[in-house]
Amino acid sequence: MDLGARAGLDPQGWPVAGELPVITEASEAALLFERIVDNIARVVQGNDEAIRLSVTCLVAGGHLLVEDVPGVGKTSLGKALSASVSCRHRRIQFTSDLLPSDVTGVSVFDATKTTFEFRPGPIFANIVLGDEINRTPPKTQSALLESMEERQVTVDGNTYKLPDPFMVIATQKPDRARGTFPLPISQLDRFLLRIQIGYPASSPRLSCSRPIA
Repeated sequence: MDLGARAGLDPQGWPVAGELPVITEASEAALLFERIVDNIARVVQGNDEAIRLSVTCLVAGGHLLVEDVPGVGKTSLGKALSASVSCRHRRIQFTSDLLPSDVTGVSVFDATKTTFEFRPGPIFANIVLGDEINRTPPKTQSALLESMEERQVTVDGNTYKLPDPFMVIATQKPDRARGTFPLPISQLDRFLLRIQIGYPASSPRLSCSRPIA
């Protein structure tokens, strides 16, 4: 992934329009990496290790699996990461009745043209947050396999390329939770990293409460 051409950040670290030259020096890449981390840390506080691992996963072209309890900032992490590198972000809430076509998209018949028209699903984004992926049956989970491995989606015999960069940040409840479908090994292999965020320490929690108070 050409991160230097996509992560348009102003001097304060916020995303701006336009593209930057391709980064060729390691020092420049390290500086840009730190600026992205600092930018995400403005939103997700007290979880520096999780932020660094998520940015590393994006740069490496991999996918991230976050296993943790609700309320620790999993969704906020995905949104902040996509905003920091000027990428399109989509969120999929996995439920027991979600169909594969709800993820990849579906062909709809156009009566005026008497042809089928493909309507892309939420998988067509740069950073896709799959929330509680183990709450949906294996049939729907498998809809992610091709997209995560080959960066493409096949619907009705037609293949559609996914945007570049493409990253899936999937969250799941602990395996002991009721009403879950454990991910198969074939799908776990698609993830580069598997992390836990956890609750922040007392100091970051106090700093978050001060603006509200």
